[in-house]
Amino acid sequence: MATFLSDDKRSTSTLDEKLDAEKQAHVVPAIAEFDDPNLDKEAVLLEDDSPYPEVRSAVANTDDPDMPVSTFRAWVIGLAWSILIPGMNQFFYFRYPSVTVGGIVAQLLAFPIGRAWARFMPNVRIFGLQVNPGPFNVKEHVLITIMATVGYQSAYATDIIAVQRVYYNQVYNFGYQWMLVMSTQLIGFSIGGIARRFLVAPPSMIWPANLVTCALFNTLHSQQYSGMGSRGGISREWFFTFAFIGSFAWYFLPGYLFGALSFFNWVCWIVPDNIVVNQLFGYYNGLGMSLITFDWSQIAYIGSPLASPWWASANVAGGFVFFLWILTPILYYTNTWYSKFMPISSRGSFDNTGGAYDVSRILTADSTLDLAKYEAYSPLFLSTTFALSYGLSFAGITATVVHTALYFRKQIWIQARRSLSEQPDIHARLMSRYRQVPEWWYSIIFIVMFVFAVICIELLHSQMPVWSLVLALIIAFVYTVPIGMIQAITNQQIGLNVITELVIGYALPGRPIAMMMFKTWGYITMYQALQFTSDFKLAHYMKIPPRPQFAAQVIATIIAGTVQLGVQAWMFTNIENMCDPEQKNGFTCPGTEVFGTASIIWGVIGPQRQFSKGQVYYGLVFFFLVGAVTPLISYLGTRRWPNSFFKYVNFPVIFSGVGYIPPASALNYVPWAIVGFIFNYVIRRRHFSWWTKYNYILSAGLDSGVAISVIFIFFTLQYPRNGTIGKNTIMTWWGNTVSANTADGLGTPLLPIPDKGYFGPDSW
Repeated sequence: MATFLSDDKRSTSTLDEKLDAEKQAHVVPAIAEFDDPNLDKEAVLLEDDSPYPEVRSAVANTDDPDMPVSTFRAWVIGLAWSILIPGMNQFFYFRYPSVTVGGIVAQLLAFPIGRAWARFMPNVRIFGLQVNPGPFNVKEHVLITIMATVGYQSAYATDIIAVQRVYYNQVYNFGYQWMLVMSTQLIGFSIGGIARRFLVAPPSMIWPANLVTCALFNTLHSQQYSGMGSRGGISREWFFTFAFIGSFAWYFLPGYLFGALSFFNWVCWIVPDNIVVNQLFGYYNGLGMSLITFDWSQIAYIGSPLASPWWASANVAGGFVFFLWILTPILYYTNTWYSKFMPISSRGSFDNTGGAYDVSRILTADSTLDLAKYEAYSPLFLSTTFALSYGLSFAGITATVVHTALYFRKQIWIQARRSLSEQPDIHARLMSRYRQVPEWWYSIIFIVMFVFAVICIELLHSQMPVWSLVLALIIAFVYTVPIGMIQAITNQQIGLNVITELVIGYALPGRPIAMMMFKTWGYITMYQALQFTSDFKLAHYMKIPPRPQFAAQVIATIIAGTVQLGVQAWMFTNIENMCDPEQKNGFTCPGTEVFGTASIIWGVIGPQRQFSKGQVYYGLVFFFLVGAVTPLISYLGTRRWPNSFFKYVNFPVIFSGVGYIPPASALNYVPWAIVGFIFNYVIRRRHFSWWTKYNYILSAGLDSGVAISVIFIFFTLQYPRNGTIGKNTIMTWWGNTVSANTADGLGTPLLPIPDKGYFGPDSW
């Protein structure tokens, strides 16, 4: 394969030859402008490779600029996936239990399809386009995968449309729905275009999750490059095959035949009625001190532990131990927030009788707050971990700003002045031969989508003024680069959903539709910007020209959103009792229920009745101050002791790392941290050559095997016959019931309701 280097040198095959070459060359150091924990400072800095061992092990430092990319074949297969996968995922999004077809499924299945196309399709031209341009190559494969994954998840705004229909009896035409989805999905791309000089080109922005994808691409296409090492043993192709088959077969046990292997709360089996033991060692509603699970889907629920650098995983684990294993029991067992009357960990909300909070009891006929009904019913209560998660979200927001100002200010300033073609990195130099996307392309996307957003706001009585749209976009814009930098380095993303709910809840109380829209434009704009940027980094690693990449992302997103709206409209029109809790086919819309409840909690009740002075959860607002102060501790510690552990402390990750709780639980954190420690600390230090060759391939194999196995089990054993296969046999045996038949599984609180019939304050 041809290699393009700025000094016209060719990569040599041995380290000695590289050293000799470097003695004669001037090296532009590809080192971050901050003290980067990912950087291997003991490694020789070579001009033709990355200074980051994770990148060297997964990404080829070569490019063949003559390899076809934007081919007729790639677009046909990619557009087919951008219709099929989003449509399928939207259909199952409203069903419980559900299944999500992830991007890795498209990545795997596109490979044999592309190979079959190359073998059997005729070599003719259609409208001047070559139908079969030759062997199916890795760049076509990357472009197809990006098109398949850029919009594969249910678009966030489709929940606004569903909630308007189900909760507020508002049904608008398809034009409104389409403009709402397009504006929320695409306006973030314009911000991502601006952010790419900060988050794509710098070599320190490694984006760990993309390294797993790159390793799989290179394995499938038998790419060979120096960074993968020269260790002997089986090839990476065979290693992936064995990992995939093993993962696929094994998941039948925890995923269907022996569910207790997934929720392995083994201590609770011994004393199923001991509430304290179940709260400490449980996995359903406990703190997860049982430590292990045998289900990779649970371990990788918050992201593959093999993809996250250990120092970042250690920050998440440290935050989990302090906040979940130390602070949470203190708060719970001292009955802070009346917590003893609820489970110690739960994803639901409660009234003052310990039951699920019934939001319908506090609404007027037009779905706004009836204050008299609210005062006659109950304030809203949360489990200790749920309430604490809001506090940690508050801390994460301020910690991100302060951390970025302290650590990244110099790099942001340098990148703001530096051209995209002036990056000191082999991958950026290889990419410099391709034309960049013009800035005016991003401007057009922004202007058109902003107009769509204003039309949705003004013409359809959303009760949301235009100034609040501008405010939501400002929040997203301000936080995209800081949060993106942290995600690109640590593989952890800090969400803006809570802070946007808080802002709009105070700014426009009593307006649930406005709250949902503001949260979507504030949160999803940033999320889509980072999704766009992450895909651009993947293309950067795999040497995909930026302009075809941009076109593929935008067109696939438009198609995916349109298909999802069509599927959703068909479902609400043709499926009887859609979103009813008793819907016979399981289309109970659990995600829509959560979204709708949030609209009432934050938009109707409002944060002023939960977090203002004198309210139950007022103390959580002080987490804003905690988040602003704590980064100073690690920064000053690093300045005083440069080589101490302080250089690895990252408070935004500590605060936001446990932000997946809820819906995640301790089950998804403890085994995740243990596996990350074993592979990315122990094995990486003691068997570096093995880690270099196989670590990311193992992650890809395990992820792929589980993904295909979940789909296979769902469509062969769970979906047919309305889920009655094995209902009275496999589903009822001890191995599938023992975990749930415990105080942990039942969510038993520590204290019963007082004799007066309720807990909490007497007035609110």
